[in-house]
Amino acid sequence: MSATFYKDKVVWITGASSGIGEELVKEAAKRGATIVLSARRIKELERVKKECGLSKTNSLILPLDLEDYKKLKNVPKKVIDQFGRIDILINNGGISQRSYTYETSIDTYEKLMDVNYFGNIALSLAVLPIMRKQKSGVLSSISSVAGLFGVPLRSGYSASKAALTGFYEALRAENVKEGVKVTLVYPGFIKTQISNNALKGDGTKQGKMDSIIEQGIAADECAKKILDAIAEGKNEIIIAGFRENFAAFLHKFLPGIFAKSIAKAKVT
Repeated sequence: MSATFYKDKVVWITGASSGIGEELVKEAAKRGATIVLSARRIKELERVKKECGLSKTNSLILPLDLEDYKKLKNVPKKVIDQFGRIDILINNGGISQRSYTYETSIDTYEKLMDVNYFGNIALSLAVLPIMRKQKSGVLSSISSVAGLFGVPLRSGYSASKAALTGFYEALRAENVKEGVKVTLVYPGFIKTQISNNALKGDGTKQGKMDSIIEQGIAADECAKKILDAIAEGKNEIIIAGFRENFAAFLHKFLPGIFAKSIAKAKVT
């Protein structure tokens, strides 16, 4: 099914300039999708487009800044003007954190929520009326295993990703009869630049790769699993190694043991 599912579908991917987003573009292009590429860095979007062999007829570069989320309301009109529909929106753009709660400013927490939560849902809210009118569409949000439970050094990141679950599960329930589907994605440690770009307590970038991220799942493998999950109509998928899956198991079934183990866990 996933081999033909994306043929000629209009797929909008945020955070498309690097990491999982870049790999989503590459894989979706292979599967025949028409792709809208969004991120802040136009030159990187152009690079990704060129490397994928995309053209003006099957792609659109649409720069946007998720942090400036109040300006996203009218952005989908540009996609409709170009392609006439939006079949899938993959809200992948986001930013992580590497700081203890006691050293993190409220401004840093606000930025994490603005980008990861408000920027994410603002774009979905702008696209939702289009999909309801079409009576079809998929909204996919890239959350994180860190959104399933709180992770040290990621208090704001975990909070912003957990908020996505509440929002999208409610949205899914409200729009079943309108043909709008929701796929929530919970990646674990994926080998990208996420830790390099993660915010420290003062809002500056960490600027280094976590060893645990360096050993993570390849971004292209993660992208393939995300696209397969959307094509198969899954409500959610966890894409992670044994360590993260075991932590999720403990959190759900043995919360006391989880609380002790997460305090000692290697998370960078």
